[in-house]
Amino acid sequence: MGIIKKLFSRCKPADDTDYNMKYLIAGLGNVGSEYEGTRHNVGFMVVDQMARQADAHWTLERRAYRTEIKIKGRTLILIKPTTYMNLSGEAVRYWMQTEKVPPANLLVVVDDIALPLGTLRMRKQGAAGGHNGLRNIEALLGRTDYCRLRIGVGNNFGRGHQIDYVLGTFTADELTQLSPRLDQACEAVACFATQGPDRAMNMYNK
Repeated sequence: MGIIKKLFSRCKPADDTDYNMKYLIAGLGNVGSEYEGTRHNVGFMVVDQMARQADAHWTLERRAYRTEIKIKGRTLILIKPTTYMNLSGEAVRYWMQTEKVPPANLLVVVDDIALPLGTLRMRKQGAAGGHNGLRNIEALLGRTDYCRLRIGVGNNFGRGHQIDYVLGTFTADELTQLSPRLDQACEAVACFATQGPDRAMNMYNK
């Protein structure tokens, strides 16, 4: 609960009338023990950490593992799609419709090989940039104007070895470097919901 409590003082709601709004936070990755700890699953790692901090428990539901947490009157619905990365849009679209979450309240957390390890970049819209999960979300939602939080995993791979790299596990040194940035990613997600993407981008896009 430490980081969740800490961010309450840093990200205060801009307007009390916004209380009780729902937000969908989709951490992208691949299900299965063989994918645990891989670079492509850093989106799972962020929402897992948020759930642990809030003592929330995952349940296997349609197209995703799901849990929810409350922060400053907001309800954050966390999902980990079980559709595998390339079909992430199926889970995102289903839970947006089921929970009646507007596109402005969607945040997708993904890995990015174009960013140095641990770098955070939140954007309110943009292209998929070669990321198959984002590409599928864009195709099924029919739009690119949704927020995404990209987390850098680096690009220390040779030509033709991108798939092996992103499906490989983080080294011990990488995890040491990444750990504090995952805490900040959790804060950025919560700030997105409590104070909006502009404030979150100003605070966490370093």
